[in-house]
Amino acid sequence: MKHLFAHFATKTSEWAGKPVIFILALTAVILWALLGPFFDYSETWQLVINTATTIVTFLMVFVLQNAQTRDTRAIQAKLNEIILTSHAENRFIGIENLDEEELKRLDELVAKAAKGRGETEACRTEEVVKAAPLKKAEARKRSVVAKAPKQKQRPLEKS
Repeated sequence: MKHLFAHFATKTSEWAGKPVIFILALTAVILWALLGPFFDYSETWQLVINTATTIVTFLMVFVLQNAQTRDTRAIQAKLNEIILTSHAENRFIGIENLDEEELKRLDELVAKAAKGRGETEACRTEEVVKAAPLKKAEARKRSVVAKAPKQKQRPLEKS
């Protein structure tokens, strides 16, 4: 049942995001507005659009939230994998679970470190230019090792 709903949510969110669907919805609203004089702008005429939009909105909230939650989890897993397999700080894994104040504080610390790093790196441009060919060679070695048929198991893979 979970997989069926996940598949349905993905297809529905893709479908709902298409321009033609927006045009159809806009056409329905314009048609409803044009029918107002024929129904003497009655309460029933108003109830039709209110009920239809409420039902569609109510159902789409759950469908889109499901699709967005899965997308967010997939992106987070990919970012965690990049962090684990790179020279980045492993302490950043799981920060999406921090509260708002902790995230603000961490953002300030990262911005401060980036600013400080920028100033010191500007002074070492000559070193960076000399080290660039070495870094490219290291990257090539890493990609060759990653393509090797029998590599060590990466941190997020199941045994």
